[in-house]
Amino acid sequence: MVYTNLIEIKEKIKAKQRLSIDDALSLYHSNDLFLLAELAHGVKQKLHGNTIYYIINQHIDYTNICNLRCPLCAFSKSEADTGAFFLSPHELVAKIDKNVLEVHIVGGINKKANLDYFITIFKSIKKTFPAVAIKALTPVEIDFLATEEQLEIQQVLKLLKESGLDAMPGGGAEIFSTSVRNILCPKKISGARWLQIMAEAHTRGIPTNATMLYGHVETLEERIHHLDYLRTLQDKTHGFLAFVPLAFHPRNTKLYDIKETTGYDDLKTIAISRLFLDNFYHIKAYWVMLSPRLAQVSFFFGTDDIDGTIKEEHIFHAAGSTTRTSLKESEILSLIKNANLVPVLRDSFYRKVE
Repeated sequence: MVYTNLIEIKEKIKAKQRLSIDDALSLYHSNDLFLLAELAHGVKQKLHGNTIYYIINQHIDYTNICNLRCPLCAFSKSEADTGAFFLSPHELVAKIDKNVLEVHIVGGINKKANLDYFITIFKSIKKTFPAVAIKALTPVEIDFLATEEQLEIQQVLKLLKESGLDAMPGGGAEIFSTSVRNILCPKKISGARWLQIMAEAHTRGIPTNATMLYGHVETLEERIHHLDYLRTLQDKTHGFLAFVPLAFHPRNTKLYDIKETTGYDDLKTIAISRLFLDNFYHIKAYWVMLSPRLAQVSFFFGTDDIDGTIKEEHIFHAAGSTTRTSLKESEILSLIKNANLVPVLRDSFYRKVE
């Protein structure tokens, strides 16, 4: 391909013109990290000024027993494996910290985790913690519930929303390329199915996040096409709250011989995501993946959200993440303030919490 001149791209961004796939690839092939930072930070500043959002939240995994056993995953186990667990609705609700604003619930694919199980959990959370937002279940889990219950996707989403589901995380997207998914997660739903379920959730009034798992077997072109699919769907539904780039952690997975991403690649991917996804209002620096320090640097590469306290994270730590499993609110405030930026406590929908 013929790469676009970076000056032309800079002028495009200044004129608020949409970047093309070739533009994004040209940025990826550029070594001018400082220019990328300048461009992405400029876009972030126009949208959010010096604000960096965070939330007091908690991650809870209801089970690690999963029938898919994807090569990319170090978290999943078979039912007979040592360390396999499955939380009852009572056990899950009992884990919730009364001070959180949001509880993030995902897990594995198995028959015990049926529709009644989640309806019971969501209703119990809303009864016990009425102010807590429930962000739960990826399109992979929604598809499984629809198949098991022999229901349409819209019926499953309707029942879950009525039970208390407020939003959905963006997991399971990985990379939409079929050839990549055949290596990473051959039993998981297709990229097209993921997009279809997210579109249905948006139509049902359930906002979601979007993700991209990068740094494994994908090409740069496949990364950009992934972002393009997300941008196209956002044009239609406007239902994505935030985009979360996720660096692949290979240790303890079946793809253990893949080299981990570098900070250079992470910051470049974040900046290009901010520039390309012109219809996404928020780009999240998920500190569990990046480390708190690199997340802090990413504030100047286009991110405006550091996620939150999390309380306990297991999925990426099973794959070798060496960051801590939680942060105190004071530590998050310190990361933001020490970058001379302004922390804003938010709820699940990016509304300011006093």
